Amino acid sequence: MPNWLQREYVKLITSGAQLLLLLVGFRVHTRNGWLYCLAAISLISFYAWLSSLYRLRTLRNTPTSKIASAAQGYVELIGSGQPFCDPPLFSNLRRLPCLWCRYKIEEREKNGWRTIESGETDDSFILRDDTGECVVDPESAEIITQDYDQWQMEGRRYTEWKLIKGETLYVIGRFRTQGGSNQEFDTRAEVSALLTEWKKNMSTLLARFDLNKDGELSMEEWELVRQAAKREVGKMRMDVQAQPGTNIISRSPDGQLFLISNLSQDKLSRRYLLWAWGHVIIFFGSLGGLGWVLQNVNS
Repeated sequence: MPNWLQREYVKLITSGAQLLLLLVGFRVHTRNGWLYCLAAISLISFYAWLSSLYRLRTLRNTPTSKIASAAQGYVELIGSGQPFCDPPLFSNLRRLPCLWCRYKIEEREKNGWRTIESGETDDSFILRDDTGECVVDPESAEIITQDYDQWQMEGRRYTEWKLIKGETLYVIGRFRTQGGSNQEFDTRAEVSALLTEWKKNMSTLLARFDLNKDGELSMEEWELVRQAAKREVGKMRMDVQAQPGTNIISRSPDGQLFLISNLSQDKLSRRYLLWAWGHVIIFFGSLGGLGWVLQNVNS
């Protein structure tokens, strides 16, 4: 699924697209118009049903993990949302401290509202439970929040969605640990780089390894240089792996669901279940309407 569609999925299936198409059908009120509108409604509802069912199964089939013991890969985490650093992020319109924000500014027109500006933040924040903490990278995430604010002023409508510090957040996505014992370390490449650096200062090398003081490094002396470089790189590797790793949860490269919400898992599951049933009903209703139009409505 394209990134933009993942981010806009919730808006797509709850925006009343089917109702709008139904109103278009009544307005056009021709056989072909009804056929096109009902066919589009059935396609949207079928896709939305499959998407809701996929999300419902993913939530139900992915067990909740603790951050400290989470396996590398696809996981479900629950914890308290905290700012990544100071100063905190502020929402675009209300200028309130938050972890994440999406906003939309619309202008009133004759036939409704036209979006003139919109956007969302992609700053990372922290998810913390009783075992540890994890950096959440919200880029390309599907975000469902109940922190919603809308107001009108001077012919414009302003809408803002937020995630707030301290809220209990549900996150499902790809978990990985960078650094620490999981840090990738190419010993051969590091030794080669260190030898190249040492060779830039041959006087120091000669002072350390020219045992017979003839002004050159023999094969045996070069072997001493390589062994010393390997020991230095071994110490570097131990120092790197001794550092605590950083846990990160983000979008999976294979396109699996990446969801962040301040709703509980139970509420999210009920929501997807209701959406799934609703779209099944709309799908079969639109198919029935297509059959009726084919039999009873003239061009």
